[in-house]
Amino acid sequence: MNETTSTSPSATQMSPTTLERSRVDTDPRKRRRLFALGALIVATLAIFLVRVLLGDFTFTITDAVRIVLGEQIDVSGANYVLMESKLPRAVAALVGGALFGAAGAAMQSLVRNPLASPDVLGISLGSSTAAVFCVTLLGWSGWPILFVAVLGGFAVSGVILALAKGQTARMILVGIAMAAGLQSVIQWILLKSNAFQAQDAMVWLAGSVSDVTWPEIARLAGIGLPMLVVLAVLAHRLRVLELGRPLAVGLGVPDGAIRAFVFVAVVLGIAVATSVCGPVAFVALLAGPIARRLMGRTSIVAAALVGASITIAGDYVGAYLIPGGGKLPVGVITGLAGAPVLAWLLVASQRGRSKGTP
Repeated sequence: MNETTSTSPSATQMSPTTLERSRVDTDPRKRRRLFALGALIVATLAIFLVRVLLGDFTFTITDAVRIVLGEQIDVSGANYVLMESKLPRAVAALVGGALFGAAGAAMQSLVRNPLASPDVLGISLGSSTAAVFCVTLLGWSGWPILFVAVLGGFAVSGVILALAKGQTARMILVGIAMAAGLQSVIQWILLKSNAFQAQDAMVWLAGSVSDVTWPEIARLAGIGLPMLVVLAVLAHRLRVLELGRPLAVGLGVPDGAIRAFVFVAVVLGIAVATSVCGPVAFVALLAGPIARRLMGRTSIVAAALVGASITIAGDYVGAYLIPGGGKLPVGVITGLAGAPVLAWLLVASQRGRSKGTP
């Protein structure tokens, strides 16, 4: 009698096949993410250059570099237009938009809900209310505005966390209620201020970089860029937290510490961006979902690039492409464009769920 034995392939026999399958499964995704990220970098740079070089006063790249390096150009007013108008607006939109996008994506990932962006939760309005109160009624300016904006953002965040009691749906409802209440407070502040202060405040509240100065940009970059680095470094752990707290703890990710770091970075980033650029509508809400669709997963860097591109493009459209020669703040443009984009994202997301795709 011949004894037949069933042998399973050895580990060494299986490993090449396993590795090949792993490469087939992961390499296309990695290539897709790298391609999408590279395309976003190129698009952001191109939009930035368009904002700086084109418009009612155009520059060549060579002349722009000469002016930035301190050389005087013969064309009347060229140095002033570039260094005091076009370039500061582009830089403020770049950094502020990146902060809005990264903070929005981080908050959405943290709460695991695409509606949980800082503007929907009222964090942006908390910073705006505190800043408007001190600017219009107290006459403050400069660094104190940043401090009160940060305090306003943390105050609203504390109230939301206290009332939500860890429930995501309740957090969003409390945030919406807080935002509605803060809008009423802002209206009261505007009524108490004089006509000139109210007009300036309304332009800023719409989200505007038209009057930004280099000291404000230094403040924006000095605090905002470190917050971007913190969020980018914690992006991998945020993706682990999206799997749920038990699995995250099992994988060695300190749930409480990561959430605290991300939350502080989000509030600081939103506060400093709002104190300089105002509460630019829809950027924090839309940058994360758009980046997720491009990258196939949560990506803080991609969301920052999307937010920067949206903000710079919105400022360019509002400054030069409005029929009749009118100039609109960037927040008006992003608000008008953001509503249909948000509707499209919701419809596309619902179709993806019905087909069983993530």
